[in-house]
Amino acid sequence: MMEQFTLHLEEGLILLAIGMGVVFGFLLIMVFAMNAMSMVVKWLNKLFPEEVEVVEKKGVRKNVAEEEAIAVAIAVARAQG
Repeated sequence: MMEQFTLHLEEGLILLAIGMGVVFGFLLIMVFAMNAMSMVVKWLNKLFPEEVEVVEKKGVRKNVAEEEAIAVAIAVARAQG
């Protein structure tokens, strides 16, 4: 009975090591492939740069202090009940 337990335990540990090794190997290959692709894309971006459109945003805030005072008053009123 004890011999079967140790045999199954050994087989389980071997399967565990093989499975974790396969997953680790796959992840290692994936990381290297992603780094290689990143370098290729950076190189291609130097050869074929894209135009970046500059968008100017004109934001005018009126009565900022008044709006903030109202928001603070509402928050205080809700906190007090």
